[in-house]
Amino acid sequence: MSPADLDPTRFRASLRALRLGQSFEYLPSCASTNDEVAARAMAGAEEGLLVVAGEQTAGRGRRGRVWQSPANQNLTFSMLLRPALPAQLVAPMTLLAGAALAASLAGLGFSPRLKWPNDVLLDTRAGPSKVAGILTEMASEAGRVRHVVLGVGINVNTHAFPGELATRATSLCLARGQHVDRGEVLAAFVNAFEPIYYDFVAHGPSAALAKWNDHALLGQICSVERNGQPTQGVAEGVDVSGALLVRTAAGEVISVHAGEVNWL
Repeated sequence: MSPADLDPTRFRASLRALRLGQSFEYLPSCASTNDEVAARAMAGAEEGLLVVAGEQTAGRGRRGRVWQSPANQNLTFSMLLRPALPAQLVAPMTLLAGAALAASLAGLGFSPRLKWPNDVLLDTRAGPSKVAGILTEMASEAGRVRHVVLGVGINVNTHAFPGELATRATSLCLARGQHVDRGEVLAAFVNAFEPIYYDFVAHGPSAALAKWNDHALLGQICSVERNGQPTQGVAEGVDVSGALLVRTAAGEVISVHAGEVNWL
């Protein structure tokens, strides 16, 4: 049985998306929703399948990090996408999801900011703190996309975080000062993501990436690794490939496609 705020019937009543999220599956507990969706993709599941977990026991984030997911507090879900695109054009998908998540949270009264490439932040007394993360994983064949698994983890109703996370993470509940309906957050995201996703498939990422820039943490000094050496500069935005554009002190604009970006 799904909890009341993630009841499939109640969720679909709030869903305006025509395809994404129409197939909805709730799992009380699983190792990883990304793994669950990937297995269903290999078995022939259709685009738009949405798997939501009450608890993840082996959730993961970018670069192999662990994603904390205590039971029945937060929102962890993965969606199956099958964009008819060459594999090399899929890189901006994480940023598209970030743009949609920021827009949906703003519509619910929050003030999110996006940190390249996959973090969503909220301002706290300790400074900008992470409230959500995005992980996209792709399978391809002969240079074409077979499927993309879009995974999202949102700290919704956690009241306290362990250890060093206490100064680096926050939740929607802490920001609002009261319990937040997870189904409302989920429906808002899917409703925001569907139109920019299909626009991306049809016309490329420019429009969606402009929306990412609208919410992005920009104008900040950061350090990036380039040719094995750290380089400092000011983050100015992203390009159509999804790369972060950083202007160095010498005035050169460099494109960061991968690796770690440290904000100073």
